[in-house]
Amino acid sequence: MAMKGPGLFTDIGKKAKDLLTRDYTYDQKLTVSTVSSSGVGLTSTAVKKGGLYSLDVSSVYKYKNTLVDVKVDTESNISTTLTVLDVLPSTKLVTSVKLPDYNSGKVEAQYFHENASFATAVGMKPSPVVEFSGTVGPKGLAFGAEAAFDTSSGKFTKYSAGIGVTKPDFHAAFILADKGDTIKVSGVYHLDEKQKTSAVAEFTRKLSTNDNTLTVGGLYTVDAQTAVKARLNNTGKLAALLQHEVKPKSLLTISGEFDTKALDRAPKFGLSLALKP
Repeated sequence: MAMKGPGLFTDIGKKAKDLLTRDYTYDQKLTVSTVSSSGVGLTSTAVKKGGLYSLDVSSVYKYKNTLVDVKVDTESNISTTLTVLDVLPSTKLVTSVKLPDYNSGKVEAQYFHENASFATAVGMKPSPVVEFSGTVGPKGLAFGAEAAFDTSSGKFTKYSAGIGVTKPDFHAAFILADKGDTIKVSGVYHLDEKQKTSAVAEFTRKLSTNDNTLTVGGLYTVDAQTAVKARLNNTGKLAALLQHEVKPKSLLTISGEFDTKALDRAPKFGLSLALKP
């Protein structure tokens, strides 16, 4: 099911967030993906974080309009996600649960229209948290809001609102989050038509503490196989990554971060290799 309309509320500001945070890692990570003859996709991930190792294996199977995703990790957690596309016209149903915590289950319905999108999620426990969000607007413009209501306490645990603008050469977003306590403004500007070079900025202000955070960054595509990203915030944290496609669909990512205001501290480095057939 191809998503249409203004997208979900979580899509507002997502372009800037992805450009500033996606693929940055400071661990050692190896991911190997394969596809069996029956169409089952298997993905094994090994991560070394500090002196600790973790491993998880996930399988994905698609049958007609149904997608089943099962993930097992070394801590004996089993995560299962069942996605049904077009269960009703333009509607997607997602059911997830993580065992042995049965109360972690959640059922979510998403509806997409040309000028509006709505989503609601309900937890699988006696007094669940009910989440709902909605986004409206013509092509290139989105007005949205989200909220969560705890039925056990009878109180709203969160509510946010935002505006997103999407044009061929830029994306901009304004979000009022954390029950009105946080203001977030972000923007991405593409410097060329093929979006090989992009600049991004994100400003966050927490009203209750008067804390401000400004992060700027960018993406430069060296060639069809290699891309470079960097970011810097007002606290002096500078990070960069190099991503190279070693073979079709297989990516090697090297990233690092250091504090420009505390050069005596050891920098962080990470290495990720994702192999796909």
